[in-house]
Amino acid sequence: MRLPPALVLTAGLGTRLRPLTHVRAKAAVPVNGEPLVRRVARWLAARGIRDHVYNLHHHPPSIATCLGDGTGLDVRVRYSWEPTVLGSAGGPRHALPLLTDTGADHFLIVNGDTLTNVDLAGVLDRHERSGAKVTMSLIPNPAPDRYGGVTVSSDGFVTGFTRPGAGVESFHFIGVQVADAAVFSRLADNVASESVNGLYPVLMREDPESIAAFISDASFSDIGTPLDCLRTSLALAVHEGDRMIAHTARIDGTAVVERTAIWDDVVVGARTRLRDCIVADGVTIPAGADYERCAIVPAQVRTAASDERIEDGLLIRAI
Repeated sequence: MRLPPALVLTAGLGTRLRPLTHVRAKAAVPVNGEPLVRRVARWLAARGIRDHVYNLHHHPPSIATCLGDGTGLDVRVRYSWEPTVLGSAGGPRHALPLLTDTGADHFLIVNGDTLTNVDLAGVLDRHERSGAKVTMSLIPNPAPDRYGGVTVSSDGFVTGFTRPGAGVESFHFIGVQVADAAVFSRLADNVASESVNGLYPVLMREDPESIAAFISDASFSDIGTPLDCLRTSLALAVHEGDRMIAHTARIDGTAVVERTAIWDDVVVGARTRLRDCIVADGVTIPAGADYERCAIVPAQVRTAASDERIEDGLLIRAI
């Protein structure tokens, strides 16, 4: 059986991950030293998905630099450019020509800002057997007060979506789904639209069995905030080895760096202490500085938000 192509959603602004997304697209942020989007690409390739499309808008070179044309990953990578962010339904609609040009009538949609080990073969089989137009990968909701939920019928079809803290039993969407191309071809191109908050409720009203659930105990790691990113990096470092400091970083021998991610071209001065921080590309930490639980990027000409501060040419946010 020919496996379908995959659209990886990487166009978002990553506002919850700021200030790190001032420097890179959210999906290009390193997680234990490897850009998140490259981890997703390797995961798909290892499961036989060789035709990849990535939608781009915010800091597109940071995504393209990670992936190129896919040669190094043994996949074909193409890009769908969005002059404005088109959303979780508008993005797939805009990418349809790239996803269907080889005759595919369905494709994977994978969030570019999460990590999971969900059984892709199982998701695809569930989609084929159910006759649904969309199949969503779900796990029991790990944090109902933080994450919105998905409600599911006794026979395994999605019945609705809930807000965080709704107080009803729900499942959590882990960022992998299968969709028929016809689901999105009904939309106008280059018009922003959402799936969960727009298109999918329409599908369910038309046919209660239009969206199937694939429920499992798959792992799920969110990279939504700087703290999420740091925690996931630290957890992966335990199993993969610590790769959190880029080879291009220059760290003075008297500096103390603990549980900290340091990106490309960073300079850490003498007698500096960094604990539980993320230091983004191009930052110079001055001698004697002491930072704990901070995300740090070059300030350049940016204005600090209410939860940020600027000092020594650095934009700093507590995490």
